[in-house]
Order: sequence, then C-alpha cells, then structure tokens
Amino acid sequence: MPALRIGSRDSVLALWQTRWVINQLKRFQPDLECEIVPIKTTGDKILDVALAKIGDKGLFTKELEISLREGQIDVAVHSLKDLPTELPEGCSLGVVCQRTEPADVLISRQNWGLKDLPSGARVGTSSLRRKAQLLNFRPDLQPEDLRGNVLTRLRKMEEQGLEAIVLAAAGVERLDLNDRITEYLPYSICLPAVGQGAIALEIRTGDQEVLRLIQALHDVNCALAVAAERALLKRLGGGCQIPIAALGQIQGGKLILEGRVISIDGQQLVEGSRAVELTGLEDTGGLDMAIPKRLGRELAEELLERGAHDILKQLCVNL
Repeated sequence: MPALRIGSRDSVLALWQTRWVINQLKRFQPDLECEIVPIKTTGDKILDVALAKIGDKGLFTKELEISLREGQIDVAVHSLKDLPTELPEGCSLGVVCQRTEPADVLISRQNWGLKDLPSGARVGTSSLRRKAQLLNFRPDLQPEDLRGNVLTRLRKMEEQGLEAIVLAAAGVERLDLNDRITEYLPYSICLPAVGQGAIALEIRTGDQEVLRLIQALHDVNCALAVAAERALLKRLGGGCQIPIAALGQIQGGKLILEGRVISIDGQQLVEGSRAVELTGLEDTGGLDMAIPKRLGRELAEELLERGAHDILKQLCVNL
C-alpha cells in the first residue's frame, strides 16, 4: 500500500506520540512509509473556556474521526483518555499500545508537595476529576481552570502566580520534563482518568490491511485493563468531563479494577474495587474483552448502589 497516513492533533505532545508510534512501527516494518497528517480539533481551538462548560464529547477526537471515515487518513492516534466510550459508526479501536505511568503529578513553583501547599493555594487544572479529588483531600485549596498544552500550562503557572498545577505524568514524561515534577500523586488521593497513560490507534471498521500493519503495537495487558475502565465509565455516563476515576491493573494473574466517583466540591466520594481471574484468556490470545467489560459494569453497578447515582444525578448525567 502507499504511505500509511496517520492523523494526529497538532499539539507538541500529540505529535510526539505520533512520532513514537511511527518509530515503533518501523521496528517491526523498517520499510513502512508513514505520513503524519496534523489536524486541529475543537478542543485545540477553544482554549478560553473550561472543558466542562463546552459540553461536548469527542472534543479532541471528532475531527480526526471525520478524516478517518472520509478516507483522508488511515489511522488516528489518540491519548486514550480523550477517546469517548462510544465510537462513531465506521470507526473502531484497532490497537491499544503499552501504557506508561498513569498517575497524575503535581508541579509547584516552590517545590511544595501536595500536603505542604499553603492554605488557599491556587492549583491549576482543566479536569473536574482532578479538582474534585484535590478538594476531597484538601478542601482549603482553590482549583482554577487551566487550559492549553503542557508547556502552555507551565508558562501560565508562572504568569498567573499559581502555586501549583496538576498534569498527567505521561505527558510530562514524554516531553522529557521529569525534572519539573514535584510529586507523583498517590492513587489513594488522585485516581487517574480512564485510559490515562495509554495511546490508542483508531481505524476504519473492517480495515484488515491497516490493522495488520499496526497490530504489532497492541499490548494485551493494557487492552484488558482499559477495557474494564471504559466499561465502568460507559455505565456511569460515558463522558470524560465528569468526576469519575478508574484504574485497571494486572497483578498475580488477576485484573484488579478500582473506581471512584466524586462530587465536584469533593465532599462526597464513593469508591470500590473488584478483581477477576484471567486464567483461560490465553485460549483466545488474551483478546476476549467480555471478561474485563463485565468487571467494569459490575463495579459501576456497585458504585451506583452505594451512592454514586446521587452524585451523578446532581450533574444531570443520564443513567
């Protein structure tokens, strides 16, 4: 086939991720020709409004998916946490790449850890999930909306005099900015977003030729973990701009899923975990997603019964 056309958001981080994908593909297929097609998404264009107020799913994926469906690109590279749980007709999740660090990190101007931030400290983040969990741990903090790419947020922290910002560790590490990290936030305080740290490759449904070209990058363990996370999110409402956190991990032959629903003010928190044995998955090449999806739905139902329904109802989530 001609050069593989790979669609990417045009941010520094997104292009880094796309170049990483290409480098990994060339490890297995040195002669594979790839072309990066930069595409600006709605979320990249609207930078002066908090994500939660835009009120639209697919803020960072829709334009890529349109290009994919119209045949302008063959593959769309996404941060998996940006990808809605329901994909548009004609698009499929082709490959889930190996996950890097899924945690959130704190970056502070005075090298303060989260516990050391002064009372009333202003902490920048664009995520309701992060805001809610920060307030649950430190009700005295003042979360402030902060949009833009990693480098833009670091600059705004200085310009706006914020004491700290919270970002995904994966993005900071991929841009080789590890020295700016003050603290990796423990999961007990800040559980990550669904799919955080993972890169997804979306393709046209049924495009077996492209799937064959990218299949070598598929990581079964990550795919199982995020399938459980995404099933939980889908049952709880499906959108990425509600305070829902989850993390799937494979330990000792088990898939362990943690989930958390938090009110926006941080005062209400419902959390739980479930696990399932993964024995037998080797018979299907590890690709039987029914098991992790069922785990995600079951944990979601448990959280709803224990109070998450009331929290989400306040946010007008259709359950």
